[in-house]
Amino acid sequence: MATATVTVPASTPAAGALRRPRSTTGIASWFTTVDHKKIGLLYGMTAILFFVIGGVEALLIRLQLAAPGGNILSAQEYNTLFTMHGTTMVFLVVMPTAAAVGNYFVPLQIGARDVAFPRLNAYGYWAFLAGGLFLYSSFFLGGAPDGGWFGYANLTSDYSFGTGIDFWIIGLIITGIGSLTASLNFIVTILNMRAPGMTFMRMPVFTWMILVISFLLIGAIPVITIGLIELFFDRNFGTNFFNVVKGGDPILWQHLFWLFGHPEVYILILPPMGIVSEVLPVFARKPLFGYSFVVFSGVAIGFMGWGVWAHHMFSVGLGPAAVTGFTLSTMFIAVPTGVKIFNWMGTLWGGSIRFKTPMLFAIGFVAMFIIGGLSGVTHGVSPADRQQTDTYYVVAHFHYVLFGGAMFGIFSGVYYWFPKMFGKLLHEGLGKLHFWLMFVGFNLTFGPMHVLGLQGQPRRTYTYPEGMGWDFWNLISTIGSFTIALSIAVFLYNIFRTARKGEMASDDPWDARTLEWSISSPPPPHNFDRVPMVEARDDFWHQKYGEDNEGRPVARVRGGSNGDAPGGHDEHIHMPSPSYWPLVSALGLPFIGYGLIFHWGWLVLAGLLVAWGIFAWAMEPDVEPESEPEPELEPELEGVE
Repeated sequence: MATATVTVPASTPAAGALRRPRSTTGIASWFTTVDHKKIGLLYGMTAILFFVIGGVEALLIRLQLAAPGGNILSAQEYNTLFTMHGTTMVFLVVMPTAAAVGNYFVPLQIGARDVAFPRLNAYGYWAFLAGGLFLYSSFFLGGAPDGGWFGYANLTSDYSFGTGIDFWIIGLIITGIGSLTASLNFIVTILNMRAPGMTFMRMPVFTWMILVISFLLIGAIPVITIGLIELFFDRNFGTNFFNVVKGGDPILWQHLFWLFGHPEVYILILPPMGIVSEVLPVFARKPLFGYSFVVFSGVAIGFMGWGVWAHHMFSVGLGPAAVTGFTLSTMFIAVPTGVKIFNWMGTLWGGSIRFKTPMLFAIGFVAMFIIGGLSGVTHGVSPADRQQTDTYYVVAHFHYVLFGGAMFGIFSGVYYWFPKMFGKLLHEGLGKLHFWLMFVGFNLTFGPMHVLGLQGQPRRTYTYPEGMGWDFWNLISTIGSFTIALSIAVFLYNIFRTARKGEMASDDPWDARTLEWSISSPPPPHNFDRVPMVEARDDFWHQKYGEDNEGRPVARVRGGSNGDAPGGHDEHIHMPSPSYWPLVSALGLPFIGYGLIFHWGWLVLAGLLVAWGIFAWAMEPDVEPESEPEPELEPELEGVE
């Protein structure tokens, strides 16, 4: 593999005083980058774009349901937006956001200079983007999918016409390729590239949660891929996997989807749990209470998540033995989740709490997730679940988990790590305004849905008649959704304002605990001038502080940091060179999909593009670092942009 060489002069006091090599800067570099940090930013920017699109879809849905007999959308348009909103938020927002934060910070937290497979990492992002764009191209090529984000086989095979569902199937397969490659990369990176002394029980909790969900994805993605391929064959090649008239079983699709779908819930929620486990100790100025319990409860959730999928299927007639088993497993999985919540509360108890924006979102995450978890336990009781399963009570439940949980946790991480990524602090006043608008708007939107569900309003319907008693709460819910939209507008303005005239951040503005804060902001391309030697959990905190006789932190006099350059000689750090072959390889995937959907044989030949890209990727010359010219490093003047 060709490499780029970064030279750190002995006289240079810190890596923050260096620019990136010229070959890795400029707009074109974003298309060829293999830098895990830039790939993390690409994931994050793309997820924000899809988040805005999915939010607009949600606003249109809520406008339709604001009053009885709504006529903003037709039934077909409602079904399409309902399908695309759910698919977007699950597969194109929350999942890639975890990949974004994981890509940027996992190597920094474990003291590594990069991920194990930088080009495979880039390929994973481009495959995800290709899948998302392919899915949304359906709006312009015959109609978007309309069978629900869950794709139940009778709705997607018997009652869905056109090509929308085919776009949904192939789009998810392509994004799944990206998820698999990212997961493999995270596993190998975390297991093999930890800094000396970084034992498993010294790893940050966020890194632990990324490791757990990576194993979950390795097991879950093939399951849904099998179901998607079978559904595509039923629709296009005359097979009968789910056709009950010819001996198929539509319940098989539900088993395949939810055997993926319930581990998927924890794939979505465990990274925000890891973020919150990083934020709370920093802003409470205490170590995480019960670190080992938090870690092992996350691992337990990963294992137990494989045994609860059929609580989504209590109404299909599983039989008393299966219902009893899945009822018990659904209740038991609440135990490790409860362990985490009590440990977070223990972290706050007695702490010197600073209510900065990251802390507010972290506390909001805990509160909203508790509500979502409690309503979820009610679904473990089969008689109650049978009454609730097709009502808005379920919609309230999973939004409290996946929006009140995941998104609040993600925003906590954004405000916490933004100064590390960009060297500037987001405006604190705007951040708090964002939090309170989102907190109020979220509860106004989804709190009333509990009441609507218990009053019997069915979900997945595009209108309702007058006189049902649902008018008031639907109007409140719609007002709440626009309040959430306003909060996101405040957040986007905060980013725009900060980019133009934001306050410059120090390398460690929060007085944090983990290794990513020991280097410059933003980090240099090679992360660490010297690979750190880790001697304790929260090693950076222990570099900064000792303890007095009463256990209170006392600042140390430090002689250096992990970002300091070694003295006495120049250190040559060899980084992988940029490559456009991951992009070329991923570009062929959607064209294969178009060929399969429209039966254009010549487009299937786009597979040759994929093969060509992979072959060229593999055959790129392996240049010895010593034979490469060293890129010129330019001085960076402080305060000059």
